[in-house]
Amino acid sequence: MSSISFRRRKCSACLRSLRAITAIGGVASLAPVVAASGQALQMEPSVITAVAQSSPLTVVTDPKQARQPIPASDGADYLKTIPGFSAIRNGGTNGDPVLRGMFGSRLNILTNGGVMLGACPGRMDAPTSYISPETFDRLTVVKGPETVIWGPGASAGTIRFDREPERFGELGSRIDGSVVGGSNGRFDRVLDAAAGGPQGYLRFVGNRSQSDDYQDGDGDTVPSRWNKWNGDVATGWTPDADTLVELTAGKGDGEARYAGRGMDGSQFKRESLGLRFERSNLGELLDKLEAQVYYNYADHVMDNYSLRTPSGMGMMAGPMASNVDRRTLGGRLAATWRWDDFKLVSGVDAQTNEHRKRSGMGIGTYDEQPWNKDADFHNYGAFGELTWYAAERDRLIGGARLDRASARDYRQTLGSGMSARPNPTADDTRSDTLPSGFLRYEHDLADSATTLYAGLGHAQRFPDYWELFSPNLGPAGSANAFDGIEPEKTTQLDFGTQYEGEKLKAWASGYVGEINDYILFRYTSNGMMGSTSQARNVDARIMGGELGASYQLTDNWKTDATLAYAWGKNTTDDRVLPQMPPLDARFGLTYEEGDWSASGLWRVVAHQGRVAEGEGNVVGQDFDESAGFGVLSLNAAYRLSRHFKVSAGIDNLLDKDYAEHLNLAGNAGFGFPANDPQSIREPGRTLWTKVDFSF
Repeated sequence: MSSISFRRRKCSACLRSLRAITAIGGVASLAPVVAASGQALQMEPSVITAVAQSSPLTVVTDPKQARQPIPASDGADYLKTIPGFSAIRNGGTNGDPVLRGMFGSRLNILTNGGVMLGACPGRMDAPTSYISPETFDRLTVVKGPETVIWGPGASAGTIRFDREPERFGELGSRIDGSVVGGSNGRFDRVLDAAAGGPQGYLRFVGNRSQSDDYQDGDGDTVPSRWNKWNGDVATGWTPDADTLVELTAGKGDGEARYAGRGMDGSQFKRESLGLRFERSNLGELLDKLEAQVYYNYADHVMDNYSLRTPSGMGMMAGPMASNVDRRTLGGRLAATWRWDDFKLVSGVDAQTNEHRKRSGMGIGTYDEQPWNKDADFHNYGAFGELTWYAAERDRLIGGARLDRASARDYRQTLGSGMSARPNPTADDTRSDTLPSGFLRYEHDLADSATTLYAGLGHAQRFPDYWELFSPNLGPAGSANAFDGIEPEKTTQLDFGTQYEGEKLKAWASGYVGEINDYILFRYTSNGMMGSTSQARNVDARIMGGELGASYQLTDNWKTDATLAYAWGKNTTDDRVLPQMPPLDARFGLTYEEGDWSASGLWRVVAHQGRVAEGEGNVVGQDFDESAGFGVLSLNAAYRLSRHFKVSAGIDNLLDKDYAEHLNLAGNAGFGFPANDPQSIREPGRTLWTKVDFSF
C-alpha cells in the first residue's frame, strides 16, 4: 500500500493524528497516519490513475495528489477519475459532471459546505467551473440518494470539496504548492500557505491555470484555451482543541474558449464569503454542534468577439454579449448526538438565490444596460440521519429530510425581438413540500474481510433554474416550463460489497432505480435559426454499477482494474433515456521501489449505440451513436526529498483520435457547419510534468 499524505503541520509540542488517503492502483481508502512533531510527512512517489470507494457508496480522496490524465483544471475534470463519473465537456475546461448518466442538480455539489451556483442558462459556467480541485484538501462523494444531511435533491449523489481547518501546537507556519507544465502551453501554479499558533491561524490558497488550444489525434486544432485564477483566505480562532470559529473569503475570474458553443466565456467572476462554528465533545449526549452561513456570487459574461471572430452569418453574425449573475445565500445548523449504540445527526438548512441578466449587440454594450431580475429560489429543509451499531458487525443507517421549495418568475415577456410575447406566468410563485429519505444495512462477514450492504433511497427534487427558465416550451398543454414541469421523484436500490485482503482489494456497487417525472429535454432544429427546446416529464428506469480490484503481484508490482456501466430507459415513450455514457473500463500496472514509481493506464470505452436522437438535458443531447476507443497513458514519479516530488506523464501515448460520447456538439459550435453536428475531439498526445513542494 502506498499512502498519500496530507500537508505537514509544524507542531513541536505534541504528536498529531492525521488522516491520509491510501491508494492501491487507484483503490483508495482512509487510514490513520501519525507524524512525530516537527517532522514532515513524506510525499509518496505515486500518481493516481483512478479512485474507488473507501466505504459503502462513499469515495474520499485527496485532490492535491498528482493524477493521470494531466492534473485537472476544474471540478468536473477531476471527478472523471472516479469510476461512474463522466463529463459533458466544452473543450478544454469547465465541463459539467455526470454520475451514472445523471446530470445537473441531481448532483448536490458543495464547496466548504456551501453551494456555488452558476448563472448561464445553458450551464456554460457549471458549478464545477468555479472549483480548482488542487486548492482543496479533501473530496468526498456519496453515490445515490444515500445521505440527507447536505442539502436537498441529491438523487444521483452528493459531492463535497472541503478545506480542513488548521491546527498548530505552537507558533509556526507551512508552505505547500505545485507547478504544472505541459503540452499546448499548459501552465498551472498553486500556493497554499498558513501560519498560526494554538489560538488560531491564517491561511491563503491561490492558483492560476492556463492553456492554449489543444490538437486532437489528427492534428486538428480544437478551440479550448483558458486562463483563470482563484484566491481564498481563511482566518480561524481555535481557543481549545474542541472549538473552531473560521471566517473565509475568496475571489476568482477567468476566460475560456469553447468548441461546442456559439459563444465563449469571457468572464467567470466569483465572490465568496463564509463563517462557520464547530464545537465538539460537548457532553455525554450532545457530542458536536456545527453552524455555518455562506454567500456566493457568480458574474458571468458570454460573448462571440473576445476569444473568436463573429461568424458573419445567421443569428450570431455580429458581435454580441450576454451578462448573467447569481447570488446565493445559505446556512446550516447541525447537531451530532451519541448514546449507547446510536449516533444521530440532525439539523436544519436554508438557501436562497437570485438570478439576473442583461445583454447587448455590439462590443461592450451589455455593460451599459440595466439588470433584469428573472427568477429567485428559496429552500428550507430539516433533516435527521441515524446510525445504529446493532452488533459488532452490523450497522443500520437511515435518514429523512423534508424541504419546502419555491420559485418566482419575474419575466414579463418571453422570447426576444420580433418573437417577444407576454409571459403568462409573470410574477407567479410556485412551491412544493418535498420529502426524502433512505435506509441502508451494512454487514461485515465474520470469516472474511468483506462488507456487504444494501440501501433503499427516495429523493424528491424541485426543478432547477435551468429546467424552469431555459426551455422555449413546457409540457404539452402548459403555458411554459415554469407552469408545467413537475418535481422529479427518484426511488433507488443501491447494493454492493467491499473486500480488503492482504494482497487483493476489491469492491462492487450496483443500483436499480425508478424515476417518476424525470425532466427530459427535446430539441427541434430550426436550421440557421438554431433549435427549439421543450422540457417535459417522463417516467424512467435506470440501472448499472461500478466495480474495481487491485492485486499486489509482488513487493514492487501491482495491478488494478475498474469498470463502470450505466443504463436508462424512458418508459413513457418506450425508448432509450438519452445522454447515457457507454461502458468504461480502466486497467493499470504499477511498479514502485524506494523513492520512485512508474505505471501505465489503458482506458477502453465501448461503442454507444443506445441513443435517443434530439433528446437530452439543458446542455447535451444525443445526435448519433459514438464509436468505442482505447487510450494508453504512462506516468512516472520520483521523490527528490521529503520536501519535493516530481511526476510526469504522457496521456494518449499513441496519439489516438477519439471523442467521448457525451461530448457530441450541435451546430452552434465554433467552426462546425450548420446542420452538421460533429463531436468534440479529445486531446492527442499530451506531455506534462508536475512538481510538488512542502515546507
